[in-house]
Amino acid sequence: MSDETGSAALEFIGLGVILLVPLVYLVLALGAIQGQMLGVESAARHAARTMGAASGVADATARADATVRSAIEEYGMDADTVDVDIRCALLSAGCPAAGATVVVTVTAEVALPFVPPVFGLDRVSRVRVQASSAYKVSRTWTDG
Repeated sequence: MSDETGSAALEFIGLGVILLVPLVYLVLALGAIQGQMLGVESAARHAARTMGAASGVADATARADATVRSAIEEYGMDADTVDVDIRCALLSAGCPAAGATVVVTVTAEVALPFVPPVFGLDRVSRVRVQASSAYKVSRTWTDG
């Protein structure tokens, strides 16, 4: 019996570390992914809204670009991994146009925390996040 004296504390510490380290990493990784998800959602939503409120096609494109750049900076996204797709649903005219529905889709890649750039692990350990937003342009909207 005397050979097991004090081993419960050691087992508790060992088991605690084994369980706690992955749990903390999971919380950090999910926090990073959620933060970037909020960023792409914000970029898509605000870009669609600014396009619908613009005074012309050129102004709409400039406003959407400025809005996405602002969201990239505010949420700390990697600008090289952000992709923006702007289109008008069910309309053959230019985008935006009166009565059209502007659909903005923003896609980005999130690098998981503490993954070293060794053997290409940093490229493999990326999570893609995507958000889309639609905004109906007024029927009385005019270009210019």
